[in-house]
Amino acid sequence: MSKKNKDDKKSGTGTICLNKKASHDYHLEQRYEAGIALEGWEVKSLRSGKAQIRDAYVLLKNGEAFLFGALITPLATASTHIQPESQRTRKLLLRRSELSKLVGAVERQGYTLIPTAMYWKKRLAKLEIALAKGKKDYDKRETEKQRDWQREKERLFKR
Repeated sequence: MSKKNKDDKKSGTGTICLNKKASHDYHLEQRYEAGIALEGWEVKSLRSGKAQIRDAYVLLKNGEAFLFGALITPLATASTHIQPESQRTRKLLLRRSELSKLVGAVERQGYTLIPTAMYWKKRLAKLEIALAKGKKDYDKRETEKQRDWQREKERLFKR
C-alpha cells in the first residue's frame, strides 16, 4: 500500500450528509465551499454520521454567513459538563470576496443560499452551499418527466 493511500484513510475523507431535497425544490446555480465553526462534541458526532441538513438554510448578517437549522445530534457518551445544543447557529467560514458576491446575489437578485452537502476535506468539515432560486410546481413536474425519460432511454439502449 502506498503512503498516499494511508494518508487518505487517516484524513477521513467522505460525505457526512447530503440534502437531496434541495435539487428537487430549487434551481441550484453556483456552488461554494465553506468551513464550519464547530465545537468538539459536534466534530465527534459528525465523525459518527449524526448530522442532518435537510431543513437548513444560510443567512448573511453583518458581512458574515451563518448556518441555521442544521441538526447535529450529540452522542450519548458526550461529556456531562457541557450542555450540547443540537440546532444551534453555526458560523460559516468564507473568503471576503465570496461573501461579497453572495451578499450581492442574495440581496439584489433574489437568490437563496441552501446547503447541499456536508463532507470531510482532509481533516476539516466542509459545507457545500449553493445559490438557488425556488422552483414552481410545474418546474418540479418537468424535472420528473425528464428524469423518467432518461431512465426509459437507458432501458431501451440496454436491450
